[in-house]
Amino acid sequence: MPIAIAQSDRKLLLISGAVLVILLAAVEVLSPPPDQGGGGIPSVYSARSGGARAAYLLLKESNYHVVVWENSPEELPKDPEDAVLILANPSTSPTPGEFDELQKFAQEGGRVLFTGPLVGAFFKDADVSEEPLAREWQTYTANVPSGFTAGAPKIRLQPEAEWGGLSTSQTALYGDPIAPVVVRWRIGRGEMLWWAASTPLTNAGISQEQNLNLFLNAVGDATAARDEQPDIYWDEYFHGERSSLWGYILQTPVPWGLVQLAILGGTVFLTFSRRSGPIAAPVAVPRLAPLEFVETLGGLYQRAHAEPALIGVVYQRLRAMVSRQLRLPAAASDAEVESAVRARLAAGDSPRVDALSRAAAASRMGRIKPAEALAIIRDLERLETELGFRRSKV
Repeated sequence: MPIAIAQSDRKLLLISGAVLVILLAAVEVLSPPPDQGGGGIPSVYSARSGGARAAYLLLKESNYHVVVWENSPEELPKDPEDAVLILANPSTSPTPGEFDELQKFAQEGGRVLFTGPLVGAFFKDADVSEEPLAREWQTYTANVPSGFTAGAPKIRLQPEAEWGGLSTSQTALYGDPIAPVVVRWRIGRGEMLWWAASTPLTNAGISQEQNLNLFLNAVGDATAARDEQPDIYWDEYFHGERSSLWGYILQTPVPWGLVQLAILGGTVFLTFSRRSGPIAAPVAVPRLAPLEFVETLGGLYQRAHAEPALIGVVYQRLRAMVSRQLRLPAAASDAEVESAVRARLAAGDSPRVDALSRAAAASRMGRIKPAEALAIIRDLERLETELGFRRSKV
């Protein structure tokens, strides 16, 4: 038998469905288009022509110690004397703390290979054009002999940025000295190597001209044995890769899916919870507030001159608590109860313990003055406090 849906619930479902369709359309429109052609980020995970999978596998198969680095620069080795950090066209900028750690890495002896136009956001003294270039592939000749140009008299790349003025510590290795495409300079005890593009290490560019030799010179040491080569840290952190599970999830459509599921779940909850929830009776508002009830009851006792009965109620309650606490028989006499209380408190002839006998006598009287009744009740309450039956009001 089909379940009938109320008109209001049907409207709510239609509105929620429309919102869901709008969200799906927004995802389709706002999502970046897939990488077409030979472009792409030079990532070790990418086998596209613009990726760097081939260079990474070459290092691994040549027994270089290369690590894919998905952690913050703050976790880089503190002694980078024999370490190389590859920052291939990073797509995000560092935080102030990460910026300081990168400076420290270079100043304390590390080597950094940086490609692309964002070098000014990562290192000081880098004068690179802010507007990215999109030039055609060009061949460049080495300007000076160097360990970085050995075996690579010519390289071929597609420059994405243009270097400005050179300082005294900077050397133009390739390209026009006024606008070089490969620059090397010292930072403290370390050194920086900047390429105008990542194409010499990409899958499409590493085999052109002597780009492979340029790349191996940048990450290795030609004078050292193969087992003594520097440790290579290939950064993927600034490509958006994060070592945490949540960091990886943020790069996938999962967050959008969770939002859609939350909307769907909220819709179901709002639609059926009103009819499926427990039926609760309306709250009955009392005719009198608690304090008014107490005042009314007190007025009844006063008009009836029932002070002895009130004393008897308090006394019998205290007697019951004493009998239960001290394990006295229910038929114990008033004198036995009073004697047990004196033994419990070691009170001797305490006037408060005498309140037990006074209360027992007053409860049997026909009439007693209200002030005297109030004094006896107060003594009984103080005795309750001393016996631990009532918390002190201090």
